[in-house]
Amino acid sequence: MDGGMRHHQLEAAACQSQSLLPPPAGASSCGISLVAAVCLFLLAASSAIYCFCVVIISSNNESLLLKLKGRISKEKKNRRHQDDNARPPEPPGRGSGWWWSVVETLAFVAANGSGKGFYSFVHARHRRHGPPCFRTALFGATHVFVSSPDAARSLLAAEPAGFSKRYVRTVADLLGEHSLLCASHAAHRSLRRAVAPLFNARATASFAAAFDALTLRLMRDWASTSGRSAAVVVLDAALGVTFEAICDMLVATLPRDAKRQLQGDVLAVTRAMLAFPLRLPGTRFHAGLQARKRIMEVLRREIASRRRDGSLRQRGDHGGDDMDFLQSLLLRSQQQQAGTDDEALLTDEQILDNILTLIIAGQVTTATAVTWMVKYLADSRDFQETLRSVQLELAPKQHQDSPLTLQHLSSMELAYKTVKESLRMASIVSWFPRVALEDCQVAGFQISKGWIVNVDARSLHYDPTIYDNPTMFDPSRFNGEDTKPPYSFLVFGAGGRTCLGMSLAKIMMLIFLHRLVTTFRWEMADEDTSLEKWAMFPRLKNGCPIHLTPI
Repeated sequence: MDGGMRHHQLEAAACQSQSLLPPPAGASSCGISLVAAVCLFLLAASSAIYCFCVVIISSNNESLLLKLKGRISKEKKNRRHQDDNARPPEPPGRGSGWWWSVVETLAFVAANGSGKGFYSFVHARHRRHGPPCFRTALFGATHVFVSSPDAARSLLAAEPAGFSKRYVRTVADLLGEHSLLCASHAAHRSLRRAVAPLFNARATASFAAAFDALTLRLMRDWASTSGRSAAVVVLDAALGVTFEAICDMLVATLPRDAKRQLQGDVLAVTRAMLAFPLRLPGTRFHAGLQARKRIMEVLRREIASRRRDGSLRQRGDHGGDDMDFLQSLLLRSQQQQAGTDDEALLTDEQILDNILTLIIAGQVTTATAVTWMVKYLADSRDFQETLRSVQLELAPKQHQDSPLTLQHLSSMELAYKTVKESLRMASIVSWFPRVALEDCQVAGFQISKGWIVNVDARSLHYDPTIYDNPTMFDPSRFNGEDTKPPYSFLVFGAGGRTCLGMSLAKIMMLIFLHRLVTTFRWEMADEDTSLEKWAMFPRLKNGCPIHLTPI
């Protein structure tokens, strides 16, 4: 009750003080009201002082916290700076962020669509940043190009634990995820064992005889037209003869019409490998994907036909002499399904992807190398004459058109050096990609996980510290090849992923060279050195037309 009365008295005092009116006469509680007013004033003042102190203390606390946070942040920055000083620098390169990737990708695509070829993009950045490496971004991934033998050894000598092979996404989409070029390390070893029988001694000798017969037929065709003014186009002829040889080795029973369609579709696939990855009708990449579908359909029909007709059993009982490569793979798969082969099951998808891969690797790359070899010899007329005299002495004694054997080819030392020099200068496969699976160091630079490190073979092949006058065609540079550092000649790669078909490629180039140089003299009919646009492998836009003169 006393509390209630005091509350009413305080309210009355407050009202009176706010109304600025004198108290009514005769009020008995005037003294008490004055005391209450003073108390209320003191309470309000003390409350204000308390609030003010709380604010000041809070501000001081925030200031202390900010100072503490700033000190911690500074210590972290200093620690990070020390770590950055302790580890190697990242490779030099322009900018960062998504816009950088867009700019660099557009520049790469533009170079590929020009007469200079896609490697002009790489060469320009090598010149800008200097050896041994630089960094760029293509199709959304960071790429590092390295050009030192030591880096090549560390990345190619074996399958490094921190790296895996990785081509650009367009190549994997067109060749297939099971391709030898795109498979993981474990899958690659299994596929390599399955493909190895294609390159044994007996198969190689048989292939050499077949390719020699095809090349002799081509020379006769050229001889029948050599008196006319029209030139022959080396690239077209080389693509035709290498495709026929490779196709007969891989899928011998395809009808002629199917082979013709297959050859055109293979060319469309190679043209799309470095195209911008747009799956829209009318684009090169879409055309390449459609060509791949047609190739797969042709091969699936062939597989179904052989299984339906029972030809696997019939052809497999003859000891393998009459089996093409598709037949041997299907027979191996059949044995695995029956439990007579301990290897992992070879699927149809693996067979299809690698038949396509082998056709491209055996036909397109070899035909391109043959074309450049003929071009270099046309530009080196004196050496062409020297080589001709040597090869005529080595020709089979009984008759110039007698079949060439592996023994004949092994005696062609100068021709072999000519092949090597042509492969060095052409550098058909310009670089070999590996993806970093963890943070690491390469060539003294810091590489982050997920970056693609490309061993730049072309830059190594044109390094003046390794090859004197590297732009000059000079087969004699391989007279003392033991003096050159290891991993400085990478035309077929190195290590566990060395090209399986390198022996066949050398055989085809040697046979073509021998038959051409002992049958004709030649010169260029068109000196234009522009490169074909959008080609996966650098080759002349004009296809290397030559005028022939029979010997």
